[in-house]
Amino acid sequence: MEQILTSFTSPTSRYAQEAIALLASLIRAERIEKQIPVSELAERAGISRGTLHRIEQGDVKCQIGSYFEIAAILGISLFDTEVSLPSLVSHRNRVEEKLKLLPKHTSKKKSSRKVKDDF
Repeated sequence: MEQILTSFTSPTSRYAQEAIALLASLIRAERIEKQIPVSELAERAGISRGTLHRIEQGDVKCQIGSYFEIAAILGISLFDTEVSLPSLVSHRNRVEEKLKLLPKHTSKKKSSRKVKDDF
């Protein structure tokens, strides 16, 4: 597993590296446990066998949607063992409602007032 974590060429946080490595390991283990050939799973996910191999190795350059699709096909829960599709939709709807209340854009506002912090 250490080889996966040190092979990144883009600056990726340790947390992201570990999360991708975990998902890659879960995908590979579940595929092998269910005895699904690489070619069959790749076809079902709509990706090439090579891409599936890269995903199972934890390649960060693979599309996150491909990881999610494979996880869904294999029955791997991504967020919580108790989360169902309606729960995901409900959670997403709550987040969308929150986003409606937040500003559309973020930027650093330049303050015209100088802060006096010399006490």
